[in-house]
Amino acid sequence: MTDWVLLRGLTRESRHWGRFPEHLATAFGDARVICVDLPGNGKLNGIASLSSVEAMADWCHAELARLGIAQPVQVLAMSLGAMVAVAWAARHPHDIEAAVLVNTSLRPVSPFYRRLRPANYLRLLRLFGFGTSDRELETAILQMTTRLLSNPAEVIEQWLQWRRESPVTKRNALVQLLAAARYLAPQGPPLESLLLLAGERDALVNPLCSRQLAGQWNVRIAVHPLAGHDLPLDDDAWVLAQIRQWLDSIRATTA
Repeated sequence: MTDWVLLRGLTRESRHWGRFPEHLATAFGDARVICVDLPGNGKLNGIASLSSVEAMADWCHAELARLGIAQPVQVLAMSLGAMVAVAWAARHPHDIEAAVLVNTSLRPVSPFYRRLRPANYLRLLRLFGFGTSDRELETAILQMTTRLLSNPAEVIEQWLQWRRESPVTKRNALVQLLAAARYLAPQGPPLESLLLLAGERDALVNPLCSRQLAGQWNVRIAVHPLAGHDLPLDDDAWVLAQIRQWLDSIRATTA
């Protein structure tokens, strides 16, 4: 069975997936799921973040070798992590068999004002500046990225605990943000087997970014009508259902 590798977004770490890795493993016959933290985040918060998405992709390639994971793998990645997955597949084509990209946005496919909604510009500058408490930061991130949570207070408390244990420095956050802003994606799809997922109520990234990318690359897309940016946290059952339908369609065409 092919392993699944999960990649999170800007300043997020493996624990921010919540129970999604467990549900993914169960849904696909106890598949092995590997959650990878990018340098600067999570277990690697003491390491300087890499200054380009391409360097992050090369780091993921090396990390698979370090962990002794046989290629090719399947990747599910969101936001900045999805950019890394695209670069990874383009630079190391034998590493990835198939990929699911969640609420990503790529230059030059979409303009900057869709890749990051203008309503967030000043808010993000203030949040990643000085004088913002950890609780204010995590509360704002939750508000920007989710729409369907039934227990937001509980989630914020979890996030605060993880931030205390593995804080992301302001410098690393800025380096990751600039790397995402500078990344230039390939004109065509880096993989044959690609699925795009988006949340219609994403307050951070306009879902048109995923729709435009699906059109340009001629790949399958599914859009959740009520979810936000963090689709696996908002509705992991829907995400798993879309992946299953997609994989079934791939098997049907190759049978």
